[in-house]
Amino acid sequence: MSAGGSGAAAEAIPQNKIIAFGVVGGIIGIYAAYFLVGMVGQYMSFIGALGAMCGMIWGAAAVRRVASYGLGTGVPSIGVLALGMGILAATFGLSVGGVAGPVIALITAALFGLLIGVLANKILNMGIPIMEISMTEIATAGTITIIGLTIAMTGTFDFAVVLKQVISTGYIAVIFIAGGLAILHPFNANLGPDEKQDRTLIVALEKGALVMVVAGIVASINEGASGSLTILIGLALWYIGFSGFYERVKRDAYVVVGTGQLPTKEELE
Repeated sequence: MSAGGSGAAAEAIPQNKIIAFGVVGGIIGIYAAYFLVGMVGQYMSFIGALGAMCGMIWGAAAVRRVASYGLGTGVPSIGVLALGMGILAATFGLSVGGVAGPVIALITAALFGLLIGVLANKILNMGIPIMEISMTEIATAGTITIIGLTIAMTGTFDFAVVLKQVISTGYIAVIFIAGGLAILHPFNANLGPDEKQDRTLIVALEKGALVMVVAGIVASINEGASGSLTILIGLALWYIGFSGFYERVKRDAYVVVGTGQLPTKEELE
């Protein structure tokens, strides 16, 4: 069944492998950045953005799965809801958990997502068989995205620092918008009967790389983190992602043509 229809989307990569990639890669990125910044130097903060990218790719895959049951126009809604749950869970986990804060945040996000999924199916009668697991995945992936980007911007997940340098400054809004774009945009960008999993996920990589560049720009003006390496690696990953997307577009399209510039008013007359 094609994505965007009324059934399960075709998967070249099983979702359980993508879940493992998102969870393990995200946690490793978050904790590696946290400890390596303290032991090696603040320029290691870029690893947090790599962990966030694992969450973004996982989140995009989960959005693709649940949206394939006919949620095309509902994708932005569930994505914003997931990022909202992610911010709540991340704030709660980091504020009470200390070093264990990210793990507590992920558990909290999973519970939030499961609750929303149950309410959607049992109260709203949406009738999507994977709603509970998908909302759990999206909320948890959103939390990994938020914490990973936070570390990339500040070099730590210490709540006092996060509150001062990310939340009070308003950069949390940047994380919300940019992270949401990376999770939501890939499926919508490829929506249709010819949607392919690998083409959608490569867009997630490309968008995640752009978000990494944004995190690097913020890091360059924050204490405790270094932005130059984050920006350079982000640009390199963006090139890989964009090139990979273009190759898949040429593979899947009947023909790819340049449309040129939009006609001027005089040319239309």
